[in-house]
Amino acid sequence: MRVCLVYDHLYPATIGGGERWMHDLALALARAGHEVTYLTMRHWNDEPPVLPGVEIVGLVPAGTVYAAERRTLGPPTRFGLAVGRYLARNRRRFDVVHTAAFPFFPLLAAGLVRRRSEFRLVADWYEVWTRGYWQRYAGRVVGTIGWLVQRRCVRTPHRAFCISRLTERRLLEEGFRGESSVLPGLYAGRVEPSEARSVEQLVVYAGRIVGEKRLPLLVQAVAAARRRLPELRLEVIGDGPARERAEHEAVRLGLAEHVLFLGRRSQEEVEAAFARAACVATASEREGYGLIVVEAAARGTPSVVVAGDENAAVELVAAGVNGLVAEPSADSLGAAIVEIVRLGAPLRESTLAWFVEHADELTLDRSLEVVTRSYANASR
Repeated sequence: MRVCLVYDHLYPATIGGGERWMHDLALALARAGHEVTYLTMRHWNDEPPVLPGVEIVGLVPAGTVYAAERRTLGPPTRFGLAVGRYLARNRRRFDVVHTAAFPFFPLLAAGLVRRRSEFRLVADWYEVWTRGYWQRYAGRVVGTIGWLVQRRCVRTPHRAFCISRLTERRLLEEGFRGESSVLPGLYAGRVEPSEARSVEQLVVYAGRIVGEKRLPLLVQAVAAARRRLPELRLEVIGDGPARERAEHEAVRLGLAEHVLFLGRRSQEEVEAAFARAACVATASEREGYGLIVVEAAARGTPSVVVAGDENAAVELVAAGVNGLVAEPSADSLGAAIVEIVRLGAPLRESTLAWFVEHADELTLDRSLEVVTRSYANASR
């Protein structure tokens, strides 16, 4: 089968859940003997990353993807136009075109080309935003335009895969009428659970540092928790445009020596940090999935997340079993961190047990099976 994958980012040139999923999907399809083409933006200077058996096509330079902690409009628009031109020239080359729904323009372009082609169109929906959230995120005018573009994508005929129940529910509420399902999971690590030999009074955050992740709030929560746990530290793994603001907050609160910003680290280093941490924690107001919860649980480490209408990560936290759900305030988040540390070994044991019970249904391999089976059904 001839499959064209479309996403404006490419792992490991860029780090994120969406590109990791597309990267692993490309490799799985290539290993199964399919012809795979990956359309993306050029996030590299010389040669693109090598994916065995996958043709990588960098259509346009990446440019500045983020400005003032928000996605810029120019790069995804240029990429969408380039995707449309490429597919128009190669409309009979592919059996399946599989794109990320966001940042929308490639899906719209593929939908237009598909009217004169025979390929099946598939889209991954990582998130679906309400009109209210769009306006909070980008302002009344730009946010309304973003929401209208999203609605146009929802109405573009395609087969939809969602990564959380929240996203599928929102997709249907916005008027989607095609075939949709929730992917089983995105965890690609070891299924055999492991536990650190020694656990520190340490909180770990790993991910992008952008505004909606609310790193300053997490720093404030650690400051609140340190009133009862004076040895508590925070390690922040990752980078992004909001890092400087979070660093300033740590300095303002007198925590410069207790909050370490480590930048990007290898997957092995991230897993080691999870294993020795008392908990992983995030104050993020918006998560499409919450992979960090599963990755931490595989090491016996519980998670703290915050409640919120846009946060699908709460679907993965069983309160008191593999972590806690806090309110989005420094005091509530800090109290949850203190409670996690107090519960200690029994909570780590139940976290490991939760991972063992759910590991099979949370794996990336299960999701890959679902997607590739849908391709085969389409070809028949």
